[in-house]
Amino acid sequence: MTRPATLHRSLLLALAFSLSLFTLSAQPAVTAAPEDVGLSSERLEWLGKFLDEEIEAEQIPGAVTLVFRKGEIAHYQTHGFHNIDTDASMREDAIFFIQSMTKPIISTAFMMLYEEGRFSLNDPVSDYLPQFGEPKVAVYAEGGSNGDSERTLVKAEQPIMIWQLLSHTAGMLHGLGASALNREYADKLYRQPHKTIEDRVNALAEIPLVDQPGAAWHYSASPDVLALLIEHFSGMSAADFLQERLFNPLGMEDTGYNIDPSNNERMATLHYYDRNKDNLMVSPQQTPTQGNTVFGGTHGLFSTPADYLKFCRMMLNGGTYNGHRFLSPKTVELMTADHAGDRYTDPGYGFGLGFSVRTDLAKAHRLGSPGQFSWSGAYNTYFFIDPEEDLIAIMMMQMAPYTNFYNYKFQQLVYQAITD
Repeated sequence: MTRPATLHRSLLLALAFSLSLFTLSAQPAVTAAPEDVGLSSERLEWLGKFLDEEIEAEQIPGAVTLVFRKGEIAHYQTHGFHNIDTDASMREDAIFFIQSMTKPIISTAFMMLYEEGRFSLNDPVSDYLPQFGEPKVAVYAEGGSNGDSERTLVKAEQPIMIWQLLSHTAGMLHGLGASALNREYADKLYRQPHKTIEDRVNALAEIPLVDQPGAAWHYSASPDVLALLIEHFSGMSAADFLQERLFNPLGMEDTGYNIDPSNNERMATLHYYDRNKDNLMVSPQQTPTQGNTVFGGTHGLFSTPADYLKFCRMMLNGGTYNGHRFLSPKTVELMTADHAGDRYTDPGYGFGLGFSVRTDLAKAHRLGSPGQFSWSGAYNTYFFIDPEEDLIAIMMMQMAPYTNFYNYKFQQLVYQAITD
């Protein structure tokens, strides 16, 4: 990667760090010293040191990290670059395309309608969306259900239930794998143009399932169906429902499916890391920030760490924030319980209604607490909520492809800073 000859990269990193301190002083965000909430300042510095080393090695462009504990923001820092080609420092107020971190938000909005009695979780989806009335399951010649050989379609043995959409056990895929069926999902859902979420969900309904409904856990596009169901039950677009029922009362001013043009310069530049060439570059394809009309549940939202913290605080507080009740504590309890059981294959984890859920520390072999719930986004955005530790942590980058490496490192370096 070509760097300006006038400044060494280490000097640029130092400048970026000093600018982040200036931003913090100009826009106060940290509300308590780490020691006041049972964290070690020295140990939290190990998180910044790790990220700075990764930036120096040109493994990542830059990041924003936030740690909230016991009602206070104890850490809020920028690291590295907003854009590696211009050497612009990462901004504290940077806006990120959060990709699949849309899923927990759309699931929460959907459960707000559940609390109004609009449906039951055991209702067949086809009761409300007839296009899912006769789902078919792909069965392949060699006996597998996700291969590339000739396939036959069999009738699903039971209807797709609403709870299966929330828990990714409906038998759908996401289009992220290399199999023929994954490629079909990717092509029909994301490579072919759609004007609305209904168009995309209609395409989804035509693709065969990979497994019988309820039989297995497959990360999937099922939250898009939730977005269309929000429209069905509320009579509003998912964008309007989120804005009116979540974003406005939470004060999430920088979250939505489109960015106001006045905020374009705040949009973090998308980078791409080519592992074959060991090269980090600005991606030639940047995320469109205006004119988006598919208000999806799988992905689609832009947000900031500060905004996403407000959503996380509401969930940590059992459904309330700043005196406004969004969900009942019993609904939050249901959403953060494990609904996948042995169907979820990540050791020590289960899956709830919109979130991954930590179930067993020893099996996970990672720091944390039983009951921690979390998720992440394809451009390496991460968050986790730990009710036992009264802890929220968020890290946002803007880099493809996704890797769990930084997710696990982030959790490791946050948890090791706890001292009480």
